[in-house]
Amino acid sequence: MAPMGIRLSPLGIAVFCLLGVGVIYHLYAGVLSSRFASFRLKRTVDLRDLLALSIEAAIQGGREVKRIREDNTLEEKSKGKTKEGASEKLTLGDLNSHRKMFYLIKNTYPYVQVNSEEHANAEGEATVWTRSISGDVLEKVSGGKEVPAEKVTVWIDPLDATQEYTENLRKYVTTMVCVAVDGNPVIGVIHKPFTGRTAWGFVGEGASLAPRASYNTNSPKVIVSRSHSGKVKGFVQAAFGNNTEIIPAGGAGYKVLALLDPIDEEQEKADIYIHVTYIKKWDICAGDAILRSLGGQMTTLKGEQIDYAGTEGNTGGLLASIQTDHKALAKRLPPWEENKQ
Repeated sequence: MAPMGIRLSPLGIAVFCLLGVGVIYHLYAGVLSSRFASFRLKRTVDLRDLLALSIEAAIQGGREVKRIREDNTLEEKSKGKTKEGASEKLTLGDLNSHRKMFYLIKNTYPYVQVNSEEHANAEGEATVWTRSISGDVLEKVSGGKEVPAEKVTVWIDPLDATQEYTENLRKYVTTMVCVAVDGNPVIGVIHKPFTGRTAWGFVGEGASLAPRASYNTNSPKVIVSRSHSGKVKGFVQAAFGNNTEIIPAGGAGYKVLALLDPIDEEQEKADIYIHVTYIKKWDICAGDAILRSLGGQMTTLKGEQIDYAGTEGNTGGLLASIQTDHKALAKRLPPWEENKQ
């Protein structure tokens, strides 16, 4: 209808109607645009979904690790020296696993911070998560645990124990994913590529494995890194006695699993895990989360919590235990200055 006092021809009426429709369209489009912008800014992540995605990423990376080792196409290189003076290895297994794991997570959640031990210059994988969630995760973890994406940091280790991988010591090798929220480890996944076993834990929700029935902290078995077992021997014996059994092993993931009920026949058993030198957070975050999900602890040698936001390194050493008085263990440790090694 034309405004009062104005008579329009049929053509004028048509133009008037079109103008009205155009105004309504632009108003409606503006509302939609505002809503979509609001949706994009929301950027939340459901932690149960991220657990399932982390499990899938660790498994996919593990397949590459296993395939390349079995094909003997490692293309081994050196990245330099570790803090202990050992050669730091890089293989095709590290790189291919990195691509699978990193891009699966980034393609699914592009706004989540992902830190990886390796960096591949080649084009990324086109993989996107299928959103499949396994039955044990659905059973133990309820949905609806959304957190803002900017609070989440994902740490991935595409191949833990690369030195042992090059030596064909397969039992030590793992792939790992950890999800930290506000710097606190919440989700941990450790996958063993050569046995196909996967361990996971979600703090406050559940885990796929359990602690052992008992632990001995009076005369403990202490698991340490093969790369510096000689240096740490006196440190451990000063705390727990000269007869303390020390288990040298490769891979931080393997060492954490040694504190728990074994997930395969290859796993050794220890009561305490100690590391006295610099270590990267992608090596330890997943194990820390799993231990926390089961009531255990992983701290610096002084008993301080480790922050998994910010820098990639932990310089305070490592003490990990479960079903023990962790603070009392930390007090038994002698002072350790890394620069006095």
